[in-house]
Amino acid sequence: MSERVEAPLAVAATRTGRWRVPWTLIFFLLLLWVPWLGTRYDTFLATQIAIYALFALSLNLLLGVTGLVSFGHVAYFGVGAYVCGILMRTCGVSFWLAFPAAGLGAAGFAVVFGFFCVRLTKIYFAMLTLAFSQIVWAVAFKWNDVTGGDTGLPDIPFPNLDWLAAIPGIDNLRIGGQFYLLTLVLVALCVAALRRITLSPFGRVLTTIRENRERAAFIGVNVRAYELAAFTIAGGFAGFSGALFGIFNRGVFADYVFWSKSADVMIMTILGGMNHFWGPALGAAVLTLLNQRITEYTEYWPFVLGTILIVLLFVFPGGLLGALDALLTRVRRRFDA
Repeated sequence: MSERVEAPLAVAATRTGRWRVPWTLIFFLLLLWVPWLGTRYDTFLATQIAIYALFALSLNLLLGVTGLVSFGHVAYFGVGAYVCGILMRTCGVSFWLAFPAAGLGAAGFAVVFGFFCVRLTKIYFAMLTLAFSQIVWAVAFKWNDVTGGDTGLPDIPFPNLDWLAAIPGIDNLRIGGQFYLLTLVLVALCVAALRRITLSPFGRVLTTIRENRERAAFIGVNVRAYELAAFTIAGGFAGFSGALFGIFNRGVFADYVFWSKSADVMIMTILGGMNHFWGPALGAAVLTLLNQRITEYTEYWPFVLGTILIVLLFVFPGGLLGALDALLTRVRRRFDA
């Protein structure tokens, strides 16, 4: 049974196996310097990529680890955004209460929807997730008193970051840079939790279900219970990413939960490599950068972007990180020979 849940660049061991280079920590520390070394636009783009990376990684707990194809994962992204936005904008609740409430709210929706979804398999499971996503979108679009309907909830306030500005070296950053640092730390904590879950015995059982659902049930695994747990956890982390995106975008709107957004995050996951833990994060970065750059040069950017994605997916069927893993494997074998 293959367990390809950890990226080859996440941890690189020496030949003696006595020590390992903490590439993940090094990369995180480099990202902390973006507000100082980059422009305001770079900081804006890095914030968006970090949020989308968490969103894609949450989907991959279902898609890459458990083998469940969800076309409605954006519903929990949107629920998290609305819960956080309503609490902060309408109720005046602190970000430090609204943010965890967003994850819990999204997980609550996920456990209810997942209760029905896990009773189906394959395409029927996928279509039911899409149906529930459409229900969430319809509620968000029509419930004007709570969600703002088609006008949404504009002017979501930034969290109070006075305490962060009191740290030497950060006080001279703009609010966008300070929010980026907060986002990066929160995303890093969520990603660390997702990785821990993926590599835990619970995660290995999910991988077993992905490899052979019938055999997992035969050896005594309660497949539906594990799938529901994975569905709920993935929905909760999607809610966290939605909460951050609502603040980052300074508003929450009904198109956050439109079905096409689920296609975007699925493309990110597959493009980066769903069989590697860090693949979806790489896919989120590549798709976001492509989207930003192409729109600068042509008004026909959907056609150009779609063509590029088709080529990438055909050339790298295992994702970008899968292609890099195969290349590094060939290089190591050549040196070992």
